[in-house]
Amino acid sequence: MSLIKINNLPNAGISFADKIFHFLVYSVLAFLWFNTFFFKFKYKKTKAIIYAAIFSIAFGIIIEILQGSATASRHTDVYDAIANTLGVLITVIILLINKKTHIKNL
Repeated sequence: MSLIKINNLPNAGISFADKIFHFLVYSVLAFLWFNTFFFKFKYKKTKAIIYAAIFSIAFGIIIEILQGSATASRHTDVYDAIANTLGVLITVIILLINKKTHIKNL
């Protein structure tokens, strides 16, 4: 969806709704990459988090560049890339905090 023309989107009434969407989508993307590296490829947790962050941030930047260079209907937006990166970084922070928090079994 990042490289196709999208028409008739509903107006959310928030001027920065698309940035919230970018933030949330890239948070989920980073979490899914983490799960892939950690559970599927059996990487250690820290390595899985780092790889998930690198892949997600790189993907977001590449997509933004392609929107400006490979499409006629989309344009590169630095703020979209920032929202993407912030979504990834928040997910990384949550995963790191979760890594350090241990809950005793009752």
